Order: sequence, then structure tokens, then C-alpha cells
Amino acid sequence: MPAFEQVPVAELPDDFTGETDRILLDIREPDEWESAHVRGALHIPLGQVPERIDEIDPDAELLVICRTSGRSFRLLEYLEHVGREGVCVEGGMVAWEASGKPVETGE
Repeated sequence: MPAFEQVPVAELPDDFTGETDRILLDIREPDEWESAHVRGALHIPLGQVPERIDEIDPDAELLVICRTSGRSFRLLEYLEHVGREGVCVEGGMVAWEASGKPVETGE
């Protein structure tokens, strides 16, 4: 697996609603998102990112989260290919929830 930068969930805020200089991009499928997600995260399923990449501010720091990090690494490879950068949230939503950080449910 490529050596992409990772950030532990403990170093992230519980809520991304007020964040203006960084984006938490959740690339899980809609059913995963609805079961639990981080407040203020941007939801674009992995397969839709290429067609929706314009929704991601190129000037903001991009943090990518999925279930356990596997899909995040795949997306980071794609972003590198198109000249964009991102950081993987280490351990994904499994680590987020295991650490006791808050989640929201529903759409």
C-alpha cells in the first residue's frame, strides 16, 4: 500500500461544520453514511468522486474517511494521479466510533 499521510482521529475535531480551511470527505456508500457519519462531513461515495470532484475545494486541506482506510487509500491514489492531495483518517469510521467521538445518523 502506498505511503500516504495519515491523521489519527484523536487529532480531529468532533464536528466539521465550522471548518473553513479543511474538508472531511466521507467516501462510503449511502447506507454506511446513514448509519453513522461525522457532523459537517462532505459525503461523496467513492465511485462518484471523479464526476463530482469540483465539489471539493482545491484550496482546503482534504481529509478522507471511509470504514477502515482501504477505500481512502484508493481515493488518495486517484487524487495523486489528477494532481490533488489528501490525508487519510487513520482507521476510518471504525476508529472514529471506537474512540467515542460523536456521530450523526440519517441523511
